[in-house]
Amino acid sequence: MASAITAPLNDPEEAAGPKRSRVSGIDRALQILDQLRDTGKPATAYDLAQRVKAPLSTIYTIVDDLVAKELLVRGEDGSVWLGPRLYHYGLAYERSIDLMAIAKEEMLDLNRRLGETIQICGRDKDMMVVLAMAEGKDHFQVTSRVGSRVPLNWVASGRLLVGHLPDAERIAIFRRCAKSSPTGRAEMDAAALSAQSAQAIHERLSIQAGESAYSVACVAAPILDAKRECAATISVVLPDFKVAEARALYAEAVQAAAARIEARLGGSRSS
Repeated sequence: MASAITAPLNDPEEAAGPKRSRVSGIDRALQILDQLRDTGKPATAYDLAQRVKAPLSTIYTIVDDLVAKELLVRGEDGSVWLGPRLYHYGLAYERSIDLMAIAKEEMLDLNRRLGETIQICGRDKDMMVVLAMAEGKDHFQVTSRVGSRVPLNWVASGRLLVGHLPDAERIAIFRRCAKSSPTGRAEMDAAALSAQSAQAIHERLSIQAGESAYSVACVAAPILDAKRECAATISVVLPDFKVAEARALYAEAVQAAAARIEARLGGSRSS
């Protein structure tokens, strides 16, 4: 078993010398991990090689090494999935981030008071990712779970997460990432999305209903960092009829929670 993440020298992309080989091997490992994260299910080395367009022998070598180091685990059918070592890295990283620790406390408090599903969301390039979630008490099922990633134009939080950026940058992002949602109701026009994003960050509130999933609404508020950039969002996800009945209640609740998170982080909300 190899002792480092390296690729075989017969891979033409990775045969340019020790330094190039090492960097390429790490890049390949990240591609494998990213693929598993994005698909959300185990895959065989053959499937991974096809998806990342890499030589099968390269992927076999790297997968074996990642399994040996517990960064991946191999199932009985030969497929691999994210391993326990990654979980421990994640815990260590989370402990170092005050924002997530404080946001989770507020998330749980809001969940207890409202009895609805509360999420903390962030941005991963052109996607919104669910960072933390506390489920509601009723039988309403939320389709997104921790780690879920959806295009920015599908969700209320997506508009907030880029709202602080210049208009031209927002438009470029939405032109690149906007995709049709399962309901077909998500806005696709980049200029319209940019304007909605700017308005949402100005009002410290974004609400959408039925854009990503039928009968599901989301009421989100931005959590701004010291640079007044949207570092994350806190949102309530619930049946759309509840928002129609008590829009102000949920809007004020997430805005107040976001304000408390910012205050605890040492910031202050500007008017």
